Amino acid sequence: MRKFFLAAALVLAGPTGGFAQQSETLADIRAQLSALYRDVQSLSAELTASGAASGVGGSNPLERIEAINAELTRLTAKTEELEFRIGRVVADGTNRIGDLEFRLCELEETCDIGTLGVTSTLGGDPDTPAPVANTAVTVGPQLAVGETADFEAAMAAFEGGDFQAAADQFATFVQKYPGGPMNQQAHYLRGEAFESLGSMTDAARAYLDAFSLNQDSDLAPDALFKLGFSLGALGQTQDACITLTQVGVRFPNSEAMLDAQSAMRNFGCS
Repeated sequence: MRKFFLAAALVLAGPTGGFAQQSETLADIRAQLSALYRDVQSLSAELTASGAASGVGGSNPLERIEAINAELTRLTAKTEELEFRIGRVVADGTNRIGDLEFRLCELEETCDIGTLGVTSTLGGDPDTPAPVANTAVTVGPQLAVGETADFEAAMAAFEGGDFQAAADQFATFVQKYPGGPMNQQAHYLRGEAFESLGSMTDAARAYLDAFSLNQDSDLAPDALFKLGFSLGALGQTQDACITLTQVGVRFPNSEAMLDAQSAMRNFGCS
């Protein structure tokens, strides 16, 4: 069988490493572009009115406009370069997440590969406009009617040791409340329920779902550690070691890093 989690470390590391060292972020460049466009408009107005100097570099308005246009050209090229590289990371990460889902499905006897469908774009659909920031003061996440009660019912089954019922209820929960603020925790607890049942393939899929849902949350380090641990339990030692290494790389100050280091020693990771 093909290595089915070698891609995990790559996709997990990819989105964060490449752009942290950029001297100019995309937001910085766009801000500069806006400022430069305003300067061009201001100079054009001055030329139309009186031709007086505006205080920017250059011995005359024409030279200043030429200098600004040259800088606009440079910044536009830089913006397009960064957007292209970001697009490549998103496309590569989406493909790798899809590969993980496919390989997990291969290990499940009841999984129909034909029903997997198209993997959601990593980070959201690039053609969908970004949501407008809500400046209103809110207290905590907004919950649907019955969401808390359903989550608590699944949690009660989990704490009562009825792990199969808990796994089923958490699965129903995330289907019933898509996009809900408690879904990552539900995926994670579903993974722990499957782990308690000894179903490590199902546990690995649940931990992958939990981590993929929000890779920057407080729960993400534990979800990534559990994913690596599950791979080791499935005998995928090399992939487990790669994934566990990423816990320390992505979350160096987390308690999960210590758990990952311990697991790596147990799995004989080099």
